[in-house]
Amino acid sequence: MQSQLIRTNNINLHVMTDGPEHGTAVILLHGFPQFHYGWKDQIPALTRAGFRVIVPDQRGYNLSDKPKGISAYDVDVLANDIIGLLDHFGIQKAKLVGHDWGAVVAWTVAINHPERLEKLAILNVPHPDVMTDFVLHNPIQRKKSWYVFFFQLPWLVEWMLGKNDFEYLARMLVQSGRKNTFTDVDVAEHKKAWSQKGALTGMLNWYRAAMRRGLRFALGHEKSSARRVQVPTLMLWGKRDGALSSDMAQPSIDLCDTGGLVFYENATHWVQNDASAEVNQKLIEFMS
Repeated sequence: MQSQLIRTNNINLHVMTDGPEHGTAVILLHGFPQFHYGWKDQIPALTRAGFRVIVPDQRGYNLSDKPKGISAYDVDVLANDIIGLLDHFGIQKAKLVGHDWGAVVAWTVAINHPERLEKLAILNVPHPDVMTDFVLHNPIQRKKSWYVFFFQLPWLVEWMLGKNDFEYLARMLVQSGRKNTFTDVDVAEHKKAWSQKGALTGMLNWYRAAMRRGLRFALGHEKSSARRVQVPTLMLWGKRDGALSSDMAQPSIDLCDTGGLVFYENATHWVQNDASAEVNQKLIEFMS
């Protein structure tokens, strides 16, 4: 893969690219606590299918810039990072794939900039308005989201996740997937990314900015009607997700003008790694 730093939205993003130079571009957006490496099972399959794969480390992660301040990680700002990438590569209408926080950004790009997307693929994350509604009104999902509230604590969380060579964060990653989904090599690669100066705070600030936005929503300072998605959307969801209830999947697709939903009964939150062959096939069919 080729590595480069790209200026977008007043920051530098580290971006990996692979595949035919003139192939149809597909942008892959990772979530927490991964980085571009989280798509290692998809990149070879997509490039073999003829796609040009563009995989950024999102702001706050790995080798990308880590601006200070929680407001720098508001989801609308994060979405504009991706619009800047599209402009850099001369992509008028993108095929966008997102997982975890990358999926939240992908949803937001589709809501805020539908004219810039041709296809949207979402892995294991509900529409943002469905997520907000469930956290506010569904006690089961609120219990599953306990870590979001814990991550609001400054300094303490960084210390806890980083101590003993990221022991706790590595355990969270490994134990939330299927057995053998994450190898020792995978964990070692993630630890390199987490070790970058300012990375832990940058990664956690995504959650802190989301909490601020959620509070504005709960207090009625933002519009309460669920926003529709005009872009053709495919959602792939591992049903053994310990953090996000699959009950949020169908209401999310119901907000899409054109949408499809596929469940993977034995996959966890890391569906792209647990069921990589099946996910790759679905993505290639959809993006083609």
